[in-house]
Amino acid sequence: MARRALILVEGHRSSGLRYVQAAQRLGLNPITLSADPAQYEYLAGGGVEAIRVDTDNLDALIRECSRLRATYGIAGITGFAGEDESVSATVGKLCRHFDLPGPDPASIERCCDKFSQRQLLAKAGVSVPAYRAAANWMEVENAAVEIGLPVILKPAVGSGSIGVRLCRNVDELAEHTNYLFGGKHTSSPRILVEEFAQGAFYTVHMMGNEFIGIEAAAFHHPPHFVFREGTFPAPLSDDEQKRVAEVSQSCLRALFLGWGPTAIELRWTKRGPVVIEVNPRMSGGPQAVLLAYGVDLITEHIKLVIGEECNLRRSHSHVSAWRSLLPDRDGILDWIDGDSRAAAVPGVAEVKFYIESKTPVVRKGNYRDSMGYVIAVSPSLAQTEAILQRAVDLISWSITPFPTE
Repeated sequence: MARRALILVEGHRSSGLRYVQAAQRLGLNPITLSADPAQYEYLAGGGVEAIRVDTDNLDALIRECSRLRATYGIAGITGFAGEDESVSATVGKLCRHFDLPGPDPASIERCCDKFSQRQLLAKAGVSVPAYRAAANWMEVENAAVEIGLPVILKPAVGSGSIGVRLCRNVDELAEHTNYLFGGKHTSSPRILVEEFAQGAFYTVHMMGNEFIGIEAAAFHHPPHFVFREGTFPAPLSDDEQKRVAEVSQSCLRALFLGWGPTAIELRWTKRGPVVIEVNPRMSGGPQAVLLAYGVDLITEHIKLVIGEECNLRRSHSHVSAWRSLLPDRDGILDWIDGDSRAAAVPGVAEVKFYIESKTPVVRKGNYRDSMGYVIAVSPSLAQTEAILQRAVDLISWSITPFPTE
């Protein structure tokens, strides 16, 4: 009998290896299809099977999967959105083509267009920030006047906070508009001008129609939105949790979602929960859920992908927290160390560096700015925060600024 394969479209720097390992534990052979396998550290070593293919080309992916079927039984297909969320829709189309379990590609495509998403949510009565779509500077300026500064400018399509910026005055608005319409930073001819909804930020983890939990998160310095730290579960009252869960279910119904993982981002404002974005994919931090609740979202997602039942029952109830290691300047990273000392602190679950010494650091104002992270877990929030701080204090680095002309 042919060995069963799990096809992974593209990779992910923090979750990719976990998917590979989870697939192997389930007796599957994980095969990654990527336009550039070398960009993922865990694939570059050659120990994991990877095939170079144009992942923007659906026909090329179908041909490659058909070729693999001559050797393997394809148990399921899934993938990672990365910077281009269209990968999620492509995965849905591949699943449909090969009659495999997967998300509805039409729902994914509607969701990935942030303007269409806003329209569907607002129509369903879900509270969202005031927003306008703009295709040129005049439309951006008019939208900002209507909404009122400060506003957020973002590409209509994209993820990872790429191209997202808070614009506090007309000069910043003009600068970022020129940047986005420069052509390299958005695949859409439109950008979104959006009210800056202010309040505590949360990510809701969903699997299918099941509510898993709420993660609290905070950002690094404005005007960009780079995650600095997070806590799971978020310290909310039962009533607040109930309201967030109800809003999350409304989002799924409005966007015709409900298969596989969904990450819903919202802020708790003066008018209650306001939905910032619904991402039809796994959030970047499933490890926090695993540590706190014992629910392995990655393994359970793979089970769905291969047509098996998933188990989302909690085995315990702890508190996990993570901190991103963010540079304070651009330059050459002279050295970074302390990972082994930090990892040895009782309660620290993982310390990960994404970057090596003697490499350039260029901050872009999105998720790629992170040089690594530390994650900790314990039975209480106060204890977890103390463990995390102790570990982070053991990590240090030195960056020499680039020479100025």
